[in-house]
Amino acid sequence: MAGGLKGDGPRKPLSSTSFLPFQGWRRTCLVGSRKFAIRRSCLCDICGEPLQFVLQVYAPEEKQSTFHRTLFVFMCMSMACLRRDQHEQWKCHRDNPSRSVKVFRCQLPRDNPFYPTSLCSWCGTWKGIKRCTGCRQTLYCSEKHWVKHSLSGHEFECQRMRISSQLVEGSSANGETPSAVVLKVASKTLWPEYKIIQEFESAYDTQMSDDNVNANSMVSRNQMDDGLMSIADNFEGDGDKKNWASFQERIDLAPEQVLRYCRSPDAKPLWPLTSGRPSKADIPKCHYCDGPLCFEFQILPQLLYYFHVKNDVDSLDWATIVVYTCEASCDASVAYKEEFAWVQIS
Repeated sequence: MAGGLKGDGPRKPLSSTSFLPFQGWRRTCLVGSRKFAIRRSCLCDICGEPLQFVLQVYAPEEKQSTFHRTLFVFMCMSMACLRRDQHEQWKCHRDNPSRSVKVFRCQLPRDNPFYPTSLCSWCGTWKGIKRCTGCRQTLYCSEKHWVKHSLSGHEFECQRMRISSQLVEGSSANGETPSAVVLKVASKTLWPEYKIIQEFESAYDTQMSDDNVNANSMVSRNQMDDGLMSIADNFEGDGDKKNWASFQERIDLAPEQVLRYCRSPDAKPLWPLTSGRPSKADIPKCHYCDGPLCFEFQILPQLLYYFHVKNDVDSLDWATIVVYTCEASCDASVAYKEEFAWVQIS
């Protein structure tokens, strides 16, 4: 299954407590009362910065415990950290590698208790655990995001927040129900918000003629930046060049796709490169049940175009991000179970 983006962001935020299908945007739909077991999970293991939300995939299964099942992808915005991540992902899972790309699985039965959460006012991604000492309303996920918001002028918002609070209290005293407040995050570096539309790849295989394929290839090349389309020029080996050409030919069937999904026992990712692929032994077992992991989906480099990532030497870049998840979707006691991501850098 291939996923393409709808909308040109930013768009009106959706509820932070909704279960939503395929999304690549700046707001997570985290289940409020189900906290991350380890606080450092939301930080880059390399630089310590809070990770940025990339996308989420709603992928329920036919089991009572997985009636709702969502996968969340986060990553550090530093290319230096992603390069370091390349070395770390080859380590055995027991060595506790330091990762800058993390994937979490959350699942719930149909009948479940969950509640809205208060998110960080800077990134809108992680749960706010630190409160502004001025207005006592603005929350932050970390000391670093509190400092960033303060340096960007939050002190001028404190008075407005206090006035707003007084108005809400006055409405409540008069018996009125205040309207829901949509969090407006302060960070200007968050990526645009999109919804990922699902299409079966077989539809393109059977319905598109060669002329349509060529036309869509032109659309792809017009839409993606020069750096992405000339990526093959950087390959040194003939194997990578041939593999990239084959990869590009397959992607050109639906050039706007940013995600490929297929959770089945014999499913395999579409690798852009021959080098840097993991062997079966490189994929760890589930950290919670010790069972095998299987391929579930991969993120394509086209997403960088839609996120308006600059084509600079130090800008974020990848060939693909492949996500492996617990084959059994085990229902461990940890609410957000960390899965395994394998990153190929071009």
